[in-house]
This record gives sequence, C-alpha cells and structure tokens, in this order.
Amino acid sequence: MTADRLELRDLLPAELRRAWVVDGTCPDLDLYSLFRARQIADLHRTAVIDAKGKLCYTALDRKVRALATGLRDLGIGPGDVVGVQLPDGRASVIADLALAALGAVSLPFPVGRGVLEAECLLRRAEAVAVIAATEHRAFRHAADLHTLSGSLPRLRHVIAAGRPGTLPDGTIPLAQLLRGDPGGFVPARPDPDSAARILVSSGSEAEPKMIAYSHNALAGGRGNFLASLIPDGTPPRCLFLVPLASAFGSNGTAVTLARHGGTLVLLDHFTADGALAAVREHRPTHVLGVPTMVRMMLERLDGSGAELPPPTALVLGGAPLDETTAAAAAQAFGCPVVNLYGSADGVNCHTGLGSSVPPTDGSGVVAGHPDPRVAEIRIADPETHEQLPDGAVGEIISRGPMTPLCYVGAPELDARYRTPDGWVRTGDLGYLDAESVLHVVGRLKDIVIRGGANISPAEVERELTAHPQVRDVACVGVPDPLMGERLAACVVARGPQAPTLASLGEHLTGRGLERRKHPERLLVVAELPLTAAGKPDRAALRRRLTESSALL
Repeated sequence: MTADRLELRDLLPAELRRAWVVDGTCPDLDLYSLFRARQIADLHRTAVIDAKGKLCYTALDRKVRALATGLRDLGIGPGDVVGVQLPDGRASVIADLALAALGAVSLPFPVGRGVLEAECLLRRAEAVAVIAATEHRAFRHAADLHTLSGSLPRLRHVIAAGRPGTLPDGTIPLAQLLRGDPGGFVPARPDPDSAARILVSSGSEAEPKMIAYSHNALAGGRGNFLASLIPDGTPPRCLFLVPLASAFGSNGTAVTLARHGGTLVLLDHFTADGALAAVREHRPTHVLGVPTMVRMMLERLDGSGAELPPPTALVLGGAPLDETTAAAAAQAFGCPVVNLYGSADGVNCHTGLGSSVPPTDGSGVVAGHPDPRVAEIRIADPETHEQLPDGAVGEIISRGPMTPLCYVGAPELDARYRTPDGWVRTGDLGYLDAESVLHVVGRLKDIVIRGGANISPAEVERELTAHPQVRDVACVGVPDPLMGERLAACVVARGPQAPTLASLGEHLTGRGLERRKHPERLLVVAELPLTAAGKPDRAALRRRLTESSALL
C-alpha cells in the first residue's frame, strides 16, 4: 500500500481472525479464487438470470477476466477503490468479480442515489474510478458522475455502461473494456483478510457511513449466514429483490456465487408483478427482500387464487417485520419466513427455518438465536460497555467472523461505534432471554426506515435549515402500514408564510438530495418541544403526528 492510499485497518484482534481460519469458519481464500473454484467444479451451471437471459459460470468468468484486463490497462490495481453504480444484472456481478480478481476494493451504491451522496462516497473513499449506468429509469448516473471529476482529484476514470450512442463525452465505454483478452489475465491473490468491498449505510449520521469488509468476512461470516438457510447444502437459487449494491445485497456475488456456487435471479428494479413473475418462472430456493416489498406482492396476490412454487425460505430484513405480514407471507409463499436482524455495520441474527412464522413477544417479532459462526451477540451497558446478564435490556453489540474491518475515512465513527476489543456497537436496545434468543426492543440512534431504506433525519434537517421559510426543523419517522415508516418534517416557519410540503421537496431536489429521502408529511408548529436536556422532543412530535388530524 502506498503512503497516500486510503488506510483500511482491521479493528479486530489478528489472533481472532486467524482462529476463524484455523477452525474452518472462514475459507481463507479471496472472492475471485472462490468463484473460480466453483466455475471449475461445474462449468455450465447457471450463474445469473437477468433481463438478458441466462449466463453460465464459464461465460461469466470470461467476461470477468476480460473486464479485469481492461481495468488493469487503465492502471487499476490492488487496494484501489472503484465505485459501482449499476442496476441489478450481469454487469454489476461482472464488475464485482473483476475488482476482486484485481485485488481492488469495490464500492457499490444503488442506482437512484443522488449525485450529492455519490460525491460524498467517492471523495471519502478516495475512489480512482467509478462504473455507472448511462441511463436507468430516468437517471443519468454516468453523466452526473462525470461532472464530479473536477472536484474529485483522485477520480481518474468514469466508465459508462449503456447502449452505443448514449455514452457521455469523456467517459470510457464499459463495452470497450469487456473486449479485453481474458486468456492473458493473471489474477491477483489478495490477502483474504484485506478489504474486498465497502458497504454503504446511511445509518444515523448526516453523511452515509461506509464500512470496509474483507474477503473472509463476506464469504466466511456472511457466507455462513446463508449456509444456515440451506438445509441440504444444494447450491441455492436466490431471487434478490433488494439491490446487490446494498448491504443486504452483499449476500449476492460474494456469498451466493463465490461461497456457495449458486444462481442469482436478478431484476433491474423491483415491481410486485415482476417479482411474482420471477418466483413463478425461475422457482428460486430463497427470496430476499424487505417487508414492504412483500406487502406489495401480497396485495397483488389477493384474490388471484394462483399458488406460488414454494421456496425454501423467504428472508426478510432491512426493516422491522410485523406479525401480520409474516403470517400472510408464510401462507402465500408456502415456506418459512425468516426474520433477519442485521446491518451494514456488522450485526446478523435471524429466526431460521425452524418455524413457518417467526416467533413473537410483547414487542413484536423476535430477532432469533445468534450464530457465533456469523456474529456473536452480547448485551452491554451503553455507557460502560460492560456485559449485562440475561434478561437485562441494554445495547446490542456484535463481534464475529462477519465483523467489518473499520469505517472508511471516519476515525470518529470507529471511536464511537467500535469498542477497544473490536465489538460493534449497534445503537439498538435489546436483551437475550434464558435460551439466548435475541429480542430487539428499540433504538438508541435515530433513523427512519422507509421500506427497508435508512434515512438519516440529521441529513434532511441539515438541508431543510437552508430553506428560506424554515426557522427550525426536526424530522421524525411516523408509522405506516405499507412502508413501515415515512419521514415527517416538523417545521417552525420563518416569517408569516409557512412552507408547503411541495416547496420543501423542490428545495431538497435543488440541493441534490434524492427523492427517497424527502419528507412525506409536514407538521407546522409554533416552537419545537424540548426535552429536559434541551433537545428537540422527537417522541412528542411523533405523538402529535400520529394523533392529530391537523396534518398538512
């Protein structure tokens, strides 16, 4: 690693990482080597099914090697960070594996993320290149990202994926790089405990968090999570309703393909009808999504009378799962519904295949039994970090084979969310019962989860304070039967005229904040209520929003 390259250091004790290799918990191979072994073992197994059709492991490997050759010719090599903003499909899988084969670090983020957030990610990660779609559902990501070149001195290349004639000037066609000679490529052999991928989570910060994961943490820790849901060891056939570029989607290329030799069934964007059609046509063994998506699918199924081919499991994460959705999904899909409690920060716990409907307690669906081959979980005092006894409510902390290396370009987050011996502080409150089952009861940190996507109120508030008609603002989440939560803006007006919800949205668009983060409710108040500590009383605002009929 050169002196000026981004440092991604492991905050876990080295002896722990080595112990998980010695006992077989982690494979101790880089992701491309794992994928290559799967390809050699079954040359013609289908690797990807997308809008273009089927792609077998051997054809995929040729494309991966060709792209890796083209990227290497651009000067991209071990340790370089490369952004990837592509819809789900073979191109995103090829990019993932090609970067792994080079020993580079992939920084994927979903299509639809705005240029403001993309600039933040690429700058803080010191990315040297980015691969982006020229057009996808009205987005022009390659052109938008090319405009950042002047403000990002480390960003040398914008690689555009799209039809000929649509490529922005100054970008490099992905198709051109895919014409490289796959036969002459010699893959790198990066340290399996070195960084392979950076996961992005908006979390509770005003800027999105980036978390570096090693090859072993992805294929080993996260790979063990999926292994626990494959009862007979048969290579899985996974329908991903979430973006592969999300934290949840990191179970795609690195886990489904490289670790388990399975098949990815991919939609370039989610619709309920498209997802149901994919279940019927491709008969996935595992369907992975967020509760909101399943609620949309259940609405389309109501009254249709058409049965679905039952998967092995319906795996739902990214947002709290309610009992009604879980029961309806189990009946409609004819398989166990698995409640996944997890995050990009390095926590994972799920309810498994033991029951068709996840168990519940007084606060809702429980999180399940922690698996030490994935992530050990403890309950700690939020102030002292001392371990608490069973039954005591405290902060959920996690450490295990899937634990990430560190936060990227944010030592203050390492100090805040990692303990000296490497445990990850989740900011969530919970307890372990007498059977060591994890129950999640609340959150220390303030985020809004809308349809499985995290929204940071602090980020939205920061942009809204620049609105000429806003004197003060607090953003909170309000319950919603479809999306789980929606964001509400509680505003103290500046001057006699209060802003409208539409004007707030126009303002946020002008400041580069993508639509998914815009408030969907507005409450105008004379003053923000305060807690005894002098902070905005978000709980009181939330109560007013849910109880009052005076929503504007």
